[in-house]
Amino acid sequence: MAKEITCDLVVVGSGAAGLATAITAKKRGLDVVVLEKEPVFGGTTALSGGVLWIPLSKYGRQQNPADSVERVREYMMSETGSNYDAAAVQCFIENGPKMVEFFERETEMKFVPTLYPDYHPDAPGGADIGRSILAAPYDIRGLGKDMQRLKPPLETITFMGMMFNSSNADLKHFFRATKSIVSFCYVARRLATHLKELALYRRGINVTSGNALAARLAKSALAIGIPIHTSTPVKELLSKQGKVAGVLASAADGELRVTARHGVVLACGGFPHDLKRIAQVYPHVKRGGEHLSPTPVGNTGDGLTMAEKVGGAVQVGFPDASAWMPVSKVPIGRGRTGVFPHLLDRYKPGVIGVLRSGQRFTNESNSYHDVGSALIRACEGERETAMWLICDKVALGKYGLGYAKPAPMPVGPLLRKGYLVKGETIGELARNCGIAPDALEKTVRAYNVDAVRGEDPAFHRGRTSFNRYLADPDNKPNPCVAPISTGPFYAVKVVMGDLGTFDGLRTGVTGEVLRADGSEIEGLYAVGNDRRSVMGGNYPGAGITHGPNMTFGYVTGNAIANKATTRNEKVHA
Repeated sequence: MAKEITCDLVVVGSGAAGLATAITAKKRGLDVVVLEKEPVFGGTTALSGGVLWIPLSKYGRQQNPADSVERVREYMMSETGSNYDAAAVQCFIENGPKMVEFFERETEMKFVPTLYPDYHPDAPGGADIGRSILAAPYDIRGLGKDMQRLKPPLETITFMGMMFNSSNADLKHFFRATKSIVSFCYVARRLATHLKELALYRRGINVTSGNALAARLAKSALAIGIPIHTSTPVKELLSKQGKVAGVLASAADGELRVTARHGVVLACGGFPHDLKRIAQVYPHVKRGGEHLSPTPVGNTGDGLTMAEKVGGAVQVGFPDASAWMPVSKVPIGRGRTGVFPHLLDRYKPGVIGVLRSGQRFTNESNSYHDVGSALIRACEGERETAMWLICDKVALGKYGLGYAKPAPMPVGPLLRKGYLVKGETIGELARNCGIAPDALEKTVRAYNVDAVRGEDPAFHRGRTSFNRYLADPDNKPNPCVAPISTGPFYAVKVVMGDLGTFDGLRTGVTGEVLRADGSEIEGLYAVGNDRRSVMGGNYPGAGITHGPNMTFGYVTGNAIANKATTRNEKVHA
C-alpha cells in the first residue's frame, strides 16, 4: 500500500528554479514538499557557474547607473528576435530585482556582483557591466547532516575536488601562480585550505559557483521546514475533477502518493538526456553526430512527458533548442570518462578552433553558445559535428588546453590516453588528428601573419569587451590573439554538449502549463528548464538560465499563493 502525504504544493525537482518556487510559496504560508529524483539535491544548478543575469538589481545599478528598463528591453528584443515575448520579458525585468531583494532579506541567499559584460555588448541595448550577479561562496557545514546530500560539482572542472569561483579574478590567480608572488600565495592558501577540508570531510566544504547557489537555497528551504525527499522519482501526475492534484512517486520504502491542495510545480531540468527528444530537435544528433551533456543524467525530460500525458503542450522550434556548450570527452581513469566544458581555453591567445577541413569557422572568443551554434551550422551536411582546438607549446604551458592543465602540471598521461594530441609540426599534428594537413598548415600560416600584430581580420577576436573578459590582459596588444609558432603543437577534439534546454512546456507568464489551444491545465505549473525559455533560443549573457529561472520561480510561487489565498477567502466567506 502506498504511503500518503498531503500538502498544499508539491515541487518536482531541487534545482534553483524548484527551490526558489518552494521557498517563495512557503514564505507565503503554504505547506510545501520537494521531491527529487536523484539521491542528491541541487540538480543542474549544483554543476553550474552559479551566475544569474538580473538586469537592474541593486548591484547592477551601482556598477552601471545609466542602465534602464528601456535598454534592457531593447537588448531582449534584439536578442530574441521573432521569439520576443513582451509580457514574459516585462515580468522578468520587473521581478528580477525584487527576487534578489526577497531572497537576500528572507533566506540564506547572498549574491555578489561580477564584472561580466553581456555576451553581445555591442548589440542594441547591450551592456559592458552590471547585469550578472553571482552566488556568494558558502560553507556547506551549514547544511549539517544534509551536507552529504548536496550534489558535488562537476568533477572535470575541479582540481582535486577544489572549486574555482566563476569570477574572473579568482581564475587569474591560478593562471598567474608561477608569475606573481601575490597569485602564488593566493593559490597556496586555497590549496592548503582545501587539503585540510578533504582530510576532515572527504570533500571541499567552502563551495563556490553553482554549488554555492544550490547549497544556499537548500539550506534556506530546509531551515523553514520544507522537506527535500531525495531518491524519490515522480512517475505520474494525479488528477481530480479535471485538476492536477498531486503525484505518484517511488520512494525507498515503496510507492509515495502526494496529494497537493494547490497544485504541482514541474522543475525537472528540461530534457538534455531524453535521447528520443533530442534526436528530434538537435540538428547534429539528427545527422548522427555525438552529443555529450554535462548536465545531470537524471534530466531525461520527465516533466515534459508527464505534462504531455495530461494535455500539456511542448513548444519546439527555437533557432537553437539548447544552450550549446563545446565539450570534450575526458578519460578520468579506471574505465570512467567525464565531460569537460570548454569555458576558458577558447578565449586565450594562441588557441584557435578548426574543422576537419583544417579551416577556422568562427571567432573562438565568442560565448560557448555562439561557438556551439556556429559549429553546428559549419558541419551541416556532415555526419560528425566536431572541431579541434589547437595551440603551441607556449600557449599550453600558460593556459592549458581543455582538461590538460597549464605548466607545471604534466600532460604525458593525457597524451598517452589520447585525449591530448601532439605533433612536432603543424602537418604532423594534423595527420595525428585526422585533419587535412595542407589546409591546416595554410590556416595557421595565414593566422600567424596577422596574429604577430595582435590582429584577426578573419574573425575579429578581441573586438568586444566580452571577448576580452576571459582572455589574457597581459598579452599585448590583443588579449585574445597570439601566433601559433613554437613547436611541439597540441590539439583536443571538441564535440557538442549543452548546459540545458531552451525548448520546453508552453506556459502562461506566471507558470501555468497550457494546452495546445492556450487553455490552462488547472493545478499544473512549470518553472526552470521545463518551461520554454524567455530568451527565445539565444544566450544574451552570463546567467540567463538561473536569472530567469529563479525570477519566474519567485513569480510562480507568489501566483500560487495568491490563488490559494483567494480560494480560502471564498471558502470562508
